Amino acid sequence: MGDRLAGRVAIITGAGRGIGRGVALLMAEEGASVVVNDLGVNLDGTGEPTGTGPADDVVEEIRAAGGTAVANRDTVAAIQGAQGMVQTALDNFGRVDILCHVAGILRDRMVFNMTEDEWDAVLAVHLKGAFNTVRSVVPHMIQQRYGRICLFSSGSGLGNTGQANYSAAKEGMVGFVRSLARELGPFGVSVNAIYPGGATRMTGSVPDAARELRAARGVIGGGQMAGRAQEAAEGSRDAGNNAPKVVYLCTEAGGDITGQVIGTSGWQMSLYSPRHVTRSIHKDGRWTVDELADIVPVSLAAGMVNPAPPPSE
Repeated sequence: MGDRLAGRVAIITGAGRGIGRGVALLMAEEGASVVVNDLGVNLDGTGEPTGTGPADDVVEEIRAAGGTAVANRDTVAAIQGAQGMVQTALDNFGRVDILCHVAGILRDRMVFNMTEDEWDAVLAVHLKGAFNTVRSVVPHMIQQRYGRICLFSSGSGLGNTGQANYSAAKEGMVGFVRSLARELGPFGVSVNAIYPGGATRMTGSVPDAARELRAARGVIGGGQMAGRAQEAAEGSRDAGNNAPKVVYLCTEAGGDITGQVIGTSGWQMSLYSPRHVTRSIHKDGRWTVDELADIVPVSLAAGMVNPAPPPSE
């Protein structure tokens, strides 16, 4: 057992399987007391939680290794659920220092076939879930003037065919993180967005054709999934590979990094650049449409690479 997180209390949502499970196990190994949150429902968010489930399995695994953990099966999609997670931490461990919001669902569909429920359900777990959990832990972190928050976004936020809902939710988290870092920095709370990757139940549900298309565009797994077959053979697709980088960000030293997008897929750790202006045109006065029609193609749009459309049948 390590001691980098000794005395710290962490809430990990979606910690019953995959990436969240790996983060929870390593948090405990480094000395943190862990609230393992997982509803134990289907990948699309349907199904009813049972009396026991994957959260309980992870708790038993942590305890068997000498760590400290407790299960929680509240939903991130409701503020009451997020408050319940925090109360679980307070009732069992007396404080909360770390939040990792990993929980997510998929309702993939082309936008012209997507239902309102498929849109709302995905945003409720990912983006609203981020607000609900952050809103619930932040008062405690501000009071103690210490906190570490990692919100699990996705390279899919850069654009993915068939994932308009998921992409919107995940990129919305990035803007949320950048605002939070400004608001919470003075209180000793760091906030970062994570672009994870790995062989998980979620990635395994993506059809092969869609996976190959996304990999060719470099957008799955935070743009780190080229060479998928080779990486799989070498073991870098293990979901547990994300955990050390995330745990580091939640240590005392990791708090020096805030407001950033960090890629953790495979064996590398990546820093993504913030949005910034790459080109601009200017005149002293209002542009006319005719002027723009003449100058934009040879200035702003020159060499521009637009998102590639899906291949035609």
